[in-house]
Amino acid sequence: MIPVRCFTCGKVISTEYEEYKKRLEAGEDIREILDDLGLERYCCRRMLLSHKEIIDDLNPYQ
Repeated sequence: MIPVRCFTCGKVISTEYEEYKKRLEAGEDIREILDDLGLERYCCRRMLLSHKEIIDDLNPYQ
C-alpha cells in the first residue's frame, strides 16, 4: 500500500500511484511519467520510485 502523503513534504501522492503503475507497465519513460503527474520534488518522486508492493507477500501470514 502506497503511503497517502509524501513523508518529507506532505504532498498527497497516493492518487497518482495507479496512473504511474499503469504507464510504467506500458513502457513509458519514468521521467516523463513523473513530470506529467506533477511530481517535481525529488522527495515525492522517491516515494513512487522506491515503493515495493508487499501486501500480497504478507497475506499468507495473517
